[in-house]
Amino acid sequence: MADGVCGASSAEEEGPGEVSRADRRHAVILAGGSGTRLWPLSRRNMPKQLLALTGEATLLQETAGRLLPALAPERITTVTHADHRFEVKGQLHEVSAPLAERVLAEPSARNTLPAIAWAVAGIARQTPDALISVFPSDHRIGEPEALLAAWERAEHAADAGHLVLFGVRPTAPATGFGYIEAGETLAGGVEEARSFVEKPDADTAGRFLENGGYYWNSGMFVFRADRFLDLLREHQPAIAEAVQGWVESDVIPDEAAYGQLPETSIDYGLVERADKVAVVPVDLGWSDLGSWEALYQERAKDERGNVCNGPALPVDSRDSLLWSADGGLLAAYGVENLALVQTRDATLVCPRERLADLKPLVAQVAAERPELAEYHVTVARPWGSYTTLESGHRYKLKRIVVKPGCKLSLQMHHHRSEHWVVIAGTARVVNGEEEIYLEENQSTYVPATRPHRLENPGRIPLQIIEIQTGPYLEEDDLVRFEDLYGRANDRLTGDAL
Repeated sequence: MADGVCGASSAEEEGPGEVSRADRRHAVILAGGSGTRLWPLSRRNMPKQLLALTGEATLLQETAGRLLPALAPERITTVTHADHRFEVKGQLHEVSAPLAERVLAEPSARNTLPAIAWAVAGIARQTPDALISVFPSDHRIGEPEALLAAWERAEHAADAGHLVLFGVRPTAPATGFGYIEAGETLAGGVEEARSFVEKPDADTAGRFLENGGYYWNSGMFVFRADRFLDLLREHQPAIAEAVQGWVESDVIPDEAAYGQLPETSIDYGLVERADKVAVVPVDLGWSDLGSWEALYQERAKDERGNVCNGPALPVDSRDSLLWSADGGLLAAYGVENLALVQTRDATLVCPRERLADLKPLVAQVAAERPELAEYHVTVARPWGSYTTLESGHRYKLKRIVVKPGCKLSLQMHHHRSEHWVVIAGTARVVNGEEEIYLEENQSTYVPATRPHRLENPGRIPLQIIEIQTGPYLEEDDLVRFEDLYGRANDRLTGDAL
């Protein structure tokens, strides 16, 4: 890759024989998230970074696309949760195939510092003085060229030993963001980070905006790998020792090992304890899309101030959000300042002024209807997807889509039988000792306790209707014998098929 994509960093500037700054550039994308703040569209197994909220691409894909003009995909590492690894890899592959090869899957969520540390240790093994930038995957940036210019300034400061944050110039007295207080002006338009303030009240946020010198903490960072790891050994030795050991021995940690790491953010666990911390002030058209209200503010509005997505019809209504996803027509008559969000299995109705924190609502949904906080009716799998069409006493109907060349695990169920009808494509089916091929309108019956497997040997997606019958139809009635995707060969709650 030619130097200067993010600004000139010539070998002459670096010194004779030294590696250019651009050639030491790496990025880490954080693709975790619990999927609560944009419920019911986001769920635990399909959080907002995996959704298309601002265009045709998902937020994760938009993030990766912003970085590719600045560095090769082989130097971008994505960290996600193990539950999302196949969907993340699939989405990244659509952007650039090499991106899917550098995905770390955390066995459990331990906040941002362990995730970043694991990625940095791996990068530093090959490039100890790498310049590493960290980007959340669920933010919107309306001016990507401004990001590239700020990125270059941040790298200069990072090379001088600073931990550098991107500070967004506030446009309103927001109480949902952390703030960075700036101090002395350093070289290259970078400022000293004097202190950090966690989500102030409205009066304090208004004073910050009036006085100036305060920036929203965007969650984006730039630092040298060796500087980061030195600070990690000083302030978080348990994390430093663990990630260094995994990288040096090429070990992927299991849930027990990863769960022993301290659960802490990079802000609290490292940045706020370090010296030489700097901030680059930026105007990026930035939003963290942290609530339905934030999404309302980002989207184009009609002449009455309504934001509509999907089949939505506001009549005599104003200043409202109507979002229809995978459902029928969403019609609103005579409403004002409301959010109406409709998915196939759940609907949210909420005054816009209460959209900032849906946690109590989602917690109650999770307690009373846990499946509605976990999954959509369509669930992504490494081989394709399945959609629950209908369920009742002792039966469930699904549409299963298998991508070309993919196959499900060889498995069996103790309590349910299945009837498969092909509606598109060709299926290769293992049904006990028998192997058969099925075409459109052909079917097979799989009784309980019989090992079976479904495969798509063709070039178009295989679609089947699955009719399940039996006394117990939950997804944890599963025993795996073989699996191509590294999933455990035993009963896994919520990960059937």
